[in-house]
Amino acid sequence: MSDSDAPVRDTLIAMTAASIENSDLPAREHMIARIAALIAVDAPAASYALNAGVAADAGVTLDDVEDILVAVAPIVGAPRIGSAVTNIARGLGYVIEAAVAEMEAEAEAEAEAEAEAEATAQVEGIQNI
Repeated sequence: MSDSDAPVRDTLIAMTAASIENSDLPAREHMIARIAALIAVDAPAASYALNAGVAADAGVTLDDVEDILVAVAPIVGAPRIGSAVTNIARGLGYVIEAAVAEMEAEAEAEAEAEAEAEATAQVEGIQNI
């Protein structure tokens, strides 16, 4: 069993990295193709969330995603585009929620460390009296 707290996510990230490494497409174009495929298969929000970081790292912007939606619309149709827009928004919401939770956890850990350091300093100050 994996030591990771998110083994499914980690596996999918590793698969994405291997896919990019084994392709002759530049990473940006690879992720554009992947987003178009997600739209075509009516992927759920989680799929967009799992690809958002890699796509952003590859230089794909929200303007690019809008252009991808326009490009595939004649092929996949309006209902699929509507579904994709909803799922992309939800997926980005998941990413934002995860980032906020991570920042809150880091802030809480910092506050606890500061409080512990302050308490230690007070104890040391008392011992020196």
